[in-house]
Amino acid sequence: MSKKIVFMGTPEFSVQTLEVLAKSIYEIKCVYTQPPKKSSRGQNIKSSPIQIASEKFNLNVRSPRDLNSKEEYEYFKSLEPHIVIVVAYGKIIPKNYLNISEKGFLNIHASLLPKWRGAAPIQRSIINRDKETGISLMKIEEGLDVGPYMKQIKVKIDDQTTTKLLNDKLSKIAAENILDCIKLVETNKALFIKQDSTKATYASKIDKIESKINWKDNADNILAKINGLNPYPGAWFEIEGERYKIWKAQIVNSSGAPGEILDNKSIIACGKKSIKIVEIQKEGKSKLIIEDFLKGTRIFQRKSIF
Repeated sequence: MSKKIVFMGTPEFSVQTLEVLAKSIYEIKCVYTQPPKKSSRGQNIKSSPIQIASEKFNLNVRSPRDLNSKEEYEYFKSLEPHIVIVVAYGKIIPKNYLNISEKGFLNIHASLLPKWRGAAPIQRSIINRDKETGISLMKIEEGLDVGPYMKQIKVKIDDQTTTKLLNDKLSKIAAENILDCIKLVETNKALFIKQDSTKATYASKIDKIESKINWKDNADNILAKINGLNPYPGAWFEIEGERYKIWKAQIVNSSGAPGEILDNKSIIACGKKSIKIVEIQKEGKSKLIIEDFLKGTRIFQRKSIF
């Protein structure tokens, strides 16, 4: 008889791990994901990436708005999971759920815990200009990402690492390691290491208000913001009341007053050093490499952003 799994996840980051499990010897009794949401444009209802992937594998899907109801608790209990795998589900698992599964809840978190507990670890690691991050395979306990971890895998971050690139890389690593980790848990060979909570930092959810570029900041911090907010929500600035998102940039050693356009093209002075725009998007328009963008605009022929 195959061992029964309940999977809990929501975004694209979770999909590769679900696909590995769906093709494995394990029986996925149910997939929990966040309820469908209205899209930002057109107000169409949009299913989560995990909902879409689950339907491809004909898996039983459940998307409750509240895990704390008695009915939901009883349903989860009736699944009798051998182990529960959680990958960016997006909700705190209630305490009374944690003893339902024989082998507990195994969570994949996209940071090297105890650093960057919380909702946006990938974005915060880039914005903070960390040199490395990774994934932690950990046991869920009561509290926010406080449980002990059994394995951590590190990856490097450089000045061209975006949230999209790092998300894809960490998602792949998680999927490649999940079956081995489940086997260690099943055979009681997993060694769990307690986190040092005195070293904990917290990755708060990205607020759109953070995405405006402050040209008085130094170029290293601005580039980290551009990379960390790519693909969502995107780092932007304004000229003549219109917004422009920078999707890709490089640091150059040119200097000038913050916001000064140094070459009538694509280099903008920061508080220290400058940013050369490589890829840009005017609000409501398509993303363009800077050479194509400049063919249709004269905005960078002025002296300053302001």
